[in-house]
Amino acid sequence: MAERKAGKKKNEETPGEVVINIYGLDGAVIETIGLPPVFSTPFRPDLIRRAVVAAQANRRQRYGPATTSGMRHAVSTWGKGRGVARVQRIKAGRKAAQSPNNVGGRRAHPPRPEHHFTKMINVKERRLATASALAATAVQSTVKARGHLFKEDLTLPVVVVDAVEELNRTKDIYNALGSLGLDMDLKRASEGKHIRAGRGKMRGRRFRQPKSILIVASEGSALLSGARNLPGVNTISPKNLNTELLAPGGDPGRLVLFSKKAFTALGGN
Repeated sequence: MAERKAGKKKNEETPGEVVINIYGLDGAVIETIGLPPVFSTPFRPDLIRRAVVAAQANRRQRYGPATTSGMRHAVSTWGKGRGVARVQRIKAGRKAAQSPNNVGGRRAHPPRPEHHFTKMINVKERRLATASALAATAVQSTVKARGHLFKEDLTLPVVVVDAVEELNRTKDIYNALGSLGLDMDLKRASEGKHIRAGRGKMRGRRFRQPKSILIVASEGSALLSGARNLPGVNTISPKNLNTELLAPGGDPGRLVLFSKKAFTALGGN
């Protein structure tokens, strides 16, 4: 009698749904909620950085000198036989001009205004990068690696009851964040503010400040405007989330706070 080959039974078990806490304004746990499917997106740091670099490059403006820079004067050369360099000189004078090797002359290799800095990225890649950066905000090790400070028992991303959207005073918002144990990250961003190195300090960007919490709330809510004065904090509505806000500088793992309404807009239960 031929023996029957026992085939391998396929594992039909699926991992349990990941749940996180919903906190009240006093920091107490009100209920739990499951993470939307977008938070199961594979981690793609390469796409995240590409999307951020493309967004930054596409904002750059083209620049360059005027076509007559360094040439706005009548010049002539003395020719040979005078024992001086044969360069263009301003008429009725001795000052050398116009040549790149002379003071006040035109530049040898100036930036060209016709050059563009845009970088292309596929639409599907950009969307995947945003989803991957959003998923990274739920991984504590990734958020800690970015330098953020928060309580150890806090579930990420931080989801707060909808009453937080009604806060319009910066002081009230700061107190609510302190109850959640997020004020230490605000302090880190405030103390990390420093004068920029290099000539950028003379060109309208004198200070640099670390990024702190990203607050996501419903569009038009008072929280979006009331939290702007907090150091290092950015505010945005769910439909305007992008990779650059979720992963500033191309480094994923930003500390994010959602209102419950904004979190469910991502597809949560």
